Amino acid sequence: MLMPYRFTNRLISTVIAFAIQTAIVDSAGWSAARPDLSSHNEVIGRNRVIQTTPTVSLPPFSEPFSPTIVPLTGGEYLTKWRLVELKIRSEIETLDRCRTTLEFCPPSAQDFLAIITEGRERSGLAGIGVINRAINLAIKPMSDLAQWGVIDRWSTPLETFTTRRGDCEDYAIAKYVALKQAGVDDEDLRLIIVRDLVVSENHAIVAARWGGKWFILDNRWLALVEDNEMHRLRPLFVLNNDSVRQYITAVTN
Repeated sequence: MLMPYRFTNRLISTVIAFAIQTAIVDSAGWSAARPDLSSHNEVIGRNRVIQTTPTVSLPPFSEPFSPTIVPLTGGEYLTKWRLVELKIRSEIETLDRCRTTLEFCPPSAQDFLAIITEGRERSGLAGIGVINRAINLAIKPMSDLAQWGVIDRWSTPLETFTTRRGDCEDYAIAKYVALKQAGVDDEDLRLIIVRDLVVSENHAIVAARWGGKWFILDNRWLALVEDNEMHRLRPLFVLNNDSVRQYITAVTN
C-alpha cells in the first residue's frame, strides 16, 4: 500500500501546481483566467500573479509641434514677454475686483470677463473654441504701426479690449490670459511665435492641450486645428509663465 499512497500524493501535488500556474489571484482574492504573462503581468512569489497597468500610448510631443526646445536667458522675446507678464498681473487684480463689484470695473474688463465666463461654462474643447471665436470676433485686425506708431508693441488684454484693435500678438496674449482665467492649466497652454511659410512672415498663435492633443488658436480663422496638421507653420519660440524657449528642430513638412 506504500507505493500507491506515494503515487497519490505526487498526483495531488501535480494537480495543485497546475491549478496555481493556470489561475491568477490578486491581492483582493479574486480569480481570473490566466493572461499572457509576457505582456503586462508580473509573477509575485511562488503562486501569485498580479496584472500591472498596460502601457499607455502617450502623445508624440510634450510640446506643440516638436519636443526639441531650449530655454533662452535673454533676447527681445524674453524681454517683451516678461514686461507683458508684469502688466498682466496688474490686470488680473482688476479682473478679481470686477468679479466682486462692477462699480469701478472698466468696460474693457467687463467685456473680457464675459468671454472668460462663457468659456468657463463650457467643458473641454468647447470652452477653448468659445474663447478663440469670441476674441477673434471682438478685435479688429490692425498693425502696431497703424495703431501705435511703432513697428512692434505687445498689448495686454485690457489694452486690446479698450481699443478693440490689435495684431496677432495682441490676439494671442488675450487668448492666453482668457484661457488661464477660464481654468486651463499652465502645462496645457502655450503662446508660440511661428514662421508662416505661406506668407513668409512671423506670426503669433496659442496652443491649448486637450485629450493629449495640442490645438492651435489662430486669429485668422475660427476653427481649432491640431498642431500636426499645421504644415504651413514652423515654430520658432514658445512662451509660458515667465519663460521663453526656442525650438531647435525646425518643422518644415
